Amino acid sequence: MLRQVCMLVAFLAVAACATVVPPPATTVAGRDPQEAWASVLERYVDDQGRVDFQGVAADRGDLDTYVAWVSRVSPASNPELFPTQADRNAYYLNSYNALAMYNVLDAGIPETLEGLRKVPFFFFRQVQIGGERMSLHAYETDVIRPTGEERAHFALNCMAAGCPRLPRQPFTAAALDAELDREAREFFAEERNLALDPGRRVVRISEILSFYTEDFLADAPSLVAYVNRYRPTPIPEDYEVEFIDYDWRINNQPKNLRTAAR
Repeated sequence: MLRQVCMLVAFLAVAACATVVPPPATTVAGRDPQEAWASVLERYVDDQGRVDFQGVAADRGDLDTYVAWVSRVSPASNPELFPTQADRNAYYLNSYNALAMYNVLDAGIPETLEGLRKVPFFFFRQVQIGGERMSLHAYETDVIRPTGEERAHFALNCMAAGCPRLPRQPFTAAALDAELDREAREFFAEERNLALDPGRRVVRISEILSFYTEDFLADAPSLVAYVNRYRPTPIPEDYEVEFIDYDWRINNQPKNLRTAAR
C-alpha cells in the first residue's frame, strides 16, 4: 500500500510540472510545409533512420515551418483538406513524427527517454495540433489508434532507438497502403525487431507488439500469424513468442552521441 501511495505522489508531482510546448514563433516565409518536412527527412535522417538532432537544432527553419502548420491545421480543424482516410492517416503519421522530433529538440536532446523521462515526454508535454493541445500519448491513443490501421505502429516514430526505422521521405496519401506494407516488411526483416531461436522453438519480437497486442490481434489469430503476413518465410505457428526489450535511447546519429545532453 505504501509503495502505491509513493507512486501516486510521484505521478502527481510530475503532473504538476506539465508544460505546453509552444508552436514555433518563426517560420520560413513562403515555404510549403510539406516540402519543408520532406527536406528535414532528406537532409537529417540517414539510411538507418537515425536523426542528426544537432543538425536540425542548428537549422530549424524547415522543421519549425512544418510544425507551425500542424499546430494550425489538422483533419479535425480543416476536414476539407483531408477528404479520404488515407489523407488523414498520412497526416497523422507525418505530424506525429515531426512533433516527436520537435519535442526532442525542445527537451534539450536528452540521451534517453528511459525511466521517469518517458512520463513528461509522452504524457505531460503538450503540443498543438490543429489548434488543440494534447500529449503525444493522447495523439496516438485517442486519435491515431482508433483509425484501426495497426500498421501505423511500424511508421510512428517517437525518436527512440527502439522505434521503427524513420523513412527519409514523408508518407503520402496516394501510396500509403504500399508504404505501410513496406514499413511492416522492413520492420520484421531487421534482427533487432525479430529473431528466431529454432532450438527452443521461440521467436523474439520487438516489444512494440507487446505494447499494442490488441491492435495486431484485431484481425489475426495470433502474433505469429500476424508477423507471417510480412515475412517471405513463415514462422511455425507453434513457436512461443518472447519480446525484445525496447531501446529508449534517443536515436541520434553516432557522430552526435558524445555531445548529446544528459
